[in-house]
Amino acid sequence: MNPQSTIHNSQLIKAYLVPGQPHILLAPDQNEGWAKLKYAYEAIGREIAQSGAELMLVYSTQWFSVIGHLFQVDPKPKWTLVDQNWYELGEIPYEFRVDPEFGKLYAGLCKEHGMQAATVAYHGFPIDTGTVVALKLLNPDNAIPASIVSCNIYAEREETRALGFAARAAIEAYGKKTVVVLVTNLSNRYEVADIDPAHDRISSQKDDEWNRKILEMLGEGRLEDVAQVARDFGREANADMGFKAIWWLGAVMGEHNKYDGKVWEYQPVWGTGCGIVELTPNERKQIDWEKEFDEGPVPTFAATSGTGLETHNVLAESPDVHRESEMSSQSDVIRTERAPKPVGPYPHARRVGNFLFLSGIGPRKPVTGEIPGPNDIEVQTRACIENIRAVLEDAGSSLEKVLDVTVYLTDMKRDFDRFNKVYAEYFGKIQPTRTTVGVDSLPTPISVELKVIASV
Repeated sequence: MNPQSTIHNSQLIKAYLVPGQPHILLAPDQNEGWAKLKYAYEAIGREIAQSGAELMLVYSTQWFSVIGHLFQVDPKPKWTLVDQNWYELGEIPYEFRVDPEFGKLYAGLCKEHGMQAATVAYHGFPIDTGTVVALKLLNPDNAIPASIVSCNIYAEREETRALGFAARAAIEAYGKKTVVVLVTNLSNRYEVADIDPAHDRISSQKDDEWNRKILEMLGEGRLEDVAQVARDFGREANADMGFKAIWWLGAVMGEHNKYDGKVWEYQPVWGTGCGIVELTPNERKQIDWEKEFDEGPVPTFAATSGTGLETHNVLAESPDVHRESEMSSQSDVIRTERAPKPVGPYPHARRVGNFLFLSGIGPRKPVTGEIPGPNDIEVQTRACIENIRAVLEDAGSSLEKVLDVTVYLTDMKRDFDRFNKVYAEYFGKIQPTRTTVGVDSLPTPISVELKVIASV
């Protein structure tokens, strides 16, 4: 626990952990468990409506950001969402009510404490599926203005906690009663082939056991203890984004275990673990100290923000902080002898949470660097995809888990149809999203290069 944290924040009413799968909103009739999740969602929505809340702060693991942290400040974002993976479930038209002033305050506090932060207010700027599902079910009439913050895929424990502390300070300064909503799965191992929705189940017994242990702790109100085992949960059960989001929630709520917890529901959605949990701060709660433990200290220092409130900057210039960041970032780097050596100072891939981001890979042979089939797009395409297969397998993934492909062709007119023929042999049934770009040349004299994103 953070000894500098103040447990009481008079503006924080409750926190909720909810899943963001569109099946719950769009297809509850296809699976009894999905229907139960929707029922629980709607029940806590009614509870929130009667709570006196004046603001709903939402952090979703499905809103990825790469450069810093983003804050939605468009007062009336309006669009029609079609989920990129579950598009067959249909459209979700939405128009939400956002509190832009809180978003600006939150972003400003992040900047004060050394974080990169930016506000977004563009018509048509996409709101992620998780946030859309949560707001549709929890706040269907837009009675409570929302504030939405992104999940930076590279932020480690210290930065994620700093983002949470900034939220806590912003809530106190803003002076409005707030409910906090964390949109995340528990275990995040999807079924990668079509299944009968009626027979949906958690992907593995191990994942299910971990999910139930985490829910048991949250049901006891032990939020900070869950934050301390997040790394283990992420590693052992492929938890959503390594379950890093729980560090944010813990920091927002004060990093302690004094909550009344309630597990509303737990069900599988396409193999993943989805739980709905409520946490109500209770300063008078008696703590079983034998159950508490710490992962280990993260260097912090108290700083005074422009609001006059004490917050905690965990991005202090500390050798320990830099050492932890370097170790964690290097452990995510993927290199393999089974693929051609990169032609620049970059790895074959990097793992971030449950995702693999591969560098562009061409058809060169792994050991010799020889280019197979000069000007033969079919030969080169097969070689490209086999190189990608090698990187994915050595990183613990597979071609079947590819989510997105970017293709670079040096002669679109000549090669596109023949490229498509080979591509369909590998990805026709998998159906990842794809973008094809025509380019004048590539770093080596090859005809095609592919860049992919995959799940693990």
